[in-house]
Amino acid sequence: MSIFVADEQTQEVDLPALRALAELVVAEEGFPESSEVTVLLVSDDEMGSYNERFLTRSGPTDVLAFPVEDLKPGVAPERDVNDPPLLLGDIIVAPEYILRQAEEYGVTFDDEMSLMVVHGLLHLLGYDHQTDDEAEMMETRERQILAKVGKVRR
Repeated sequence: MSIFVADEQTQEVDLPALRALAELVVAEEGFPESSEVTVLLVSDDEMGSYNERFLTRSGPTDVLAFPVEDLKPGVAPERDVNDPPLLLGDIIVAPEYILRQAEEYGVTFDDEMSLMVVHGLLHLLGYDHQTDDEAEMMETRERQILAKVGKVRR
């Protein structure tokens, strides 16, 4: 599993734990060992810039996901061992924003950060929450994965 983590902000984050969580999500969904994901940690200002540029929304948000493949939730594509690595996409995370969000919801920063990383990665893997059924499926999967690392979903 190739999880590239770039930390371009100042909030303290446990990068080895974040990388391990990202690896767990991709593995739990049955994706091949050759899968690649980028996790970019940015400041609120940078996140606001991404949010404006790509979603035409103003201000920062917690996580953005940019999938490369059009995947179905819970269905890993068939791959031959000789195929090139499977590039799943990028997630952009704003730890400063997530810290404030955790305080607002009364949860720990680590739990909220873990949720946002899992949430973003599940978006790369085809999950969404546009309908109630999709949201329920995604939230259930988030709870299952977070439980494996001793975290809870608010």
